[in-house]
Amino acid sequence: MQAEPATAVARQLDKSAQLEEIALLREQVAVLEQHLQKRDAQRRALLHILGDLHELNRRLSHQRKAMLHILADYEEDRRRLGSQAERADNSRRALLHILQDAHHSNLKLEDGRKAMIHIMGDLHETTEEIKQREQELREKQEQLVQAGKLATLGELTTGVAHELNNPLNNIGLFLGNSIDLIEMGQIDTTRILRDLRGASQQVRKASEIISHLRTFGRAAPVGHEQMAINQVIRRALSLMQEQFRIRQITVELDLESAEPLVIGSPIQLEQVFINLLANARDALADAPRRLIKISSAVSDDIVIITFNDTGPGIPKGLEQRIFDPFFTTKEVGKGTGLGLSITYGILKDHRGTISLDTSVKDGATFRIELPLAAAA
Repeated sequence: MQAEPATAVARQLDKSAQLEEIALLREQVAVLEQHLQKRDAQRRALLHILGDLHELNRRLSHQRKAMLHILADYEEDRRRLGSQAERADNSRRALLHILQDAHHSNLKLEDGRKAMIHIMGDLHETTEEIKQREQELREKQEQLVQAGKLATLGELTTGVAHELNNPLNNIGLFLGNSIDLIEMGQIDTTRILRDLRGASQQVRKASEIISHLRTFGRAAPVGHEQMAINQVIRRALSLMQEQFRIRQITVELDLESAEPLVIGSPIQLEQVFINLLANARDALADAPRRLIKISSAVSDDIVIITFNDTGPGIPKGLEQRIFDPFFTTKEVGKGTGLGLSITYGILKDHRGTISLDTSVKDGATFRIELPLAAAA
């Protein structure tokens, strides 16, 4: 009888101890949860700091590029000032000689004054002449670009004429079917409307082809705009597609799916791509395998565009000369030597570059780099 109360008391004590232990464990769990919450908050703060550091590094990279451009401009200004200082020093020595003559003889003072006025007049005329020559050079460059574009347009006319034949023939068929139905008294409204809609669609297709040619043939505006570079590549390819079909040339496209955006003149960049496509077309004239590969990819703040053909390639030692005006590897009478020169100038105006990639051994590969719109 006495053992049972003792056992009950012991159980009660064990239960109390367990409850105290559970309470203690809960307190420890709560403390651990607080520590975990603090650690999680610290981790999020650290990620935020790392993000800020990444953004700061990006800004510093942009500032470094801007500083490099500023230093390059400074160096150019310094050289220009050096040249001006040299001309000024020559003028100063001439003036000192005049003053010495004036010191020796008052009679020569008037002649010296006239000579000084003449020098100043020559300097003024020289400055104005330099400005005029620079303006003329810019105008000649624009005329050269437009002339190259019109020459390219002339080459494209035959292919485009073939391309226009299809919609024109289709229009004739659609309209002929409608006329035949009406003349035979078979007024099938549904069929006639279908043929007329088909003719209207072919008219729009022909109008788009002609509009594209007119846009390409116009003088490119000075202003630049944001554009999807892959679309410009496709428009240039559409103008050359008929020529490639006639010559049995295959074109493979591997363009960046994200549609990279750049700042520039769509017409001028389209001319760049047409020049490269025309060169590849000519290079494949006698090639056993006729293939052109065009790719675009984004790397950091630039878009990289490559044009590769399976032709004979560029002879060694001519990697830089091919961009000189009037230099060509084609036979006499088959090239002006202006295509790559114009291309080089247009890309330079767009803060881009073009180079011959000598690491690719099959044919010729041209690599174009243009800054993305965000970086520009």
